[in-house]
Amino acid sequence: MSRNHITAGALGLLLALTGCAQTGADIPSTPATGTAPGSSSATSPTAPESTASETGTEQLPVVRFTSGQTSIDVTITPDNPTAKDFLSMLPLTVPVEEFAGREKLADLPRELATEGSPGSDPVDGDLIYFKPWGNLGFYYNTAGIGYSEQTIHLGTYDATAEELKLLEGSDITISRLD
Repeated sequence: MSRNHITAGALGLLLALTGCAQTGADIPSTPATGTAPGSSSATSPTAPESTASETGTEQLPVVRFTSGQTSIDVTITPDNPTAKDFLSMLPLTVPVEEFAGREKLADLPRELATEGSPGSDPVDGDLIYFKPWGNLGFYYNTAGIGYSEQTIHLGTYDATAEELKLLEGSDITISRLD
């Protein structure tokens, strides 16, 4: 190997090592919790706050869908105009029906505002608004369904397909709990 290659390699190594070193004034102080700088921990005073606390003391709105046999609570994420418009309509009474072994549908009395609301890639447990039909959908089987500009995410729920089935067959009441 030539002397120039060895010198260039040594110089590169020296620059890399010095570039990684910091003076004491540049090193941020880290709490004595065993947390590495830049990482977060539940015990670290600099850990990120939850979404509910990031919006101050305001909690995310919860909406209850009630039939004669069951009730299902949905946490609404009011981060788009469609979710906000949906909340403004409550309380409501609407019919619910099964659709294609994938979701329960609820027809709304009017279309919701959708301008400025992004599409979504729904997952099981999502409450969505489907723009072309103007209805709500409780997804419980999203296998093979991908992103669509026509599907707007409104919130999430935790219920089984059997519990969702109890919403079918008669009108349900939708009301805000807060």
